[in-house]
Amino acid sequence: MKILVIGGSYFFGRVFVMLASKEHEITVVNRGTYSLAEFGVQQIKGDRRDEGVWRSLEGNFDVIVDFCAYEPGDIARVLDNLTGKVRQYIFISTVDVYERGSGGRRGEDAPLETRIFPGEAGAYIAGKVALEREVREKCAEKGIHWTVLRPAILYGPFNYAPRESVYIRMMVQQHVLPRITDSKGEFQFVYVKDAAGAVLRCLLNEKAYGQAYNLCQDQVMTYGLLAEELKKAADVDVTVLSMTAEEAAERNVPLPFPVTQEESELYANDRSRQELGISYTGISEGMMKTYRAFKGVYVQA
Repeated sequence: MKILVIGGSYFFGRVFVMLASKEHEITVVNRGTYSLAEFGVQQIKGDRRDEGVWRSLEGNFDVIVDFCAYEPGDIARVLDNLTGKVRQYIFISTVDVYERGSGGRRGEDAPLETRIFPGEAGAYIAGKVALEREVREKCAEKGIHWTVLRPAILYGPFNYAPRESVYIRMMVQQHVLPRITDSKGEFQFVYVKDAAGAVLRCLLNEKAYGQAYNLCQDQVMTYGLLAEELKKAADVDVTVLSMTAEEAAERNVPLPFPVTQEESELYANDRSRQELGISYTGISEGMMKTYRAFKGVYVQA
């Protein structure tokens, strides 16, 4: 299968390329910040906003997997300028597209957010909502099948965003682990290899045509549970430092997950389990693998 990957060198996309390159012919278009040469793929350096990048690609592609569309027009620009044929477009969206504050676990048919929130987070959500509409409309116009994947909070090896890796670094280098005592926030993770496997299961899968899927673990997490899982994963002596969210902010300890109940949003994964056959990695197993991967990095740092 010939697959065009947009993005694909950082975290989620990188893990997908690592897996997909074992069986498929992969062309990656991105800014070239990280090399993918070791996986035997063709990597083309370019800015997705440059129409000439897409015109320069020759031949047909079975599937496009788009990891880095954020602004309206990003998908249309690709499909309007490619000269070859495409059978399926897989757009990586986010569970953040759902209307906030409606309660319960959101299924894929729940309404999407129509309000515009301030700041970078608001722009990110508005962009993803607009692009979900764009992928449906542009693919209908071009006769291309589309699939949307909405991952929850991704974690795992290669995640250098200031999330779980920050706490692992503190454990490995400082032998301390923050535990937030007053947080009421709840959230869901998805292990990155599970998310990459979901993309693989969607490739030219007729069941996935015209569908959106939430990608998330069943277990609802809190800061307290996260600290417990990280402590279990540790193979070094670690002192747990109990602190409030306010104290964490004063100490410049990152709080990358929802802290309050008002910030919390939860999601259902029934459709991805039933239609794609995904079995989600449990948090203990996933965090153990994540800890081991990052320990090797931070011991040498």
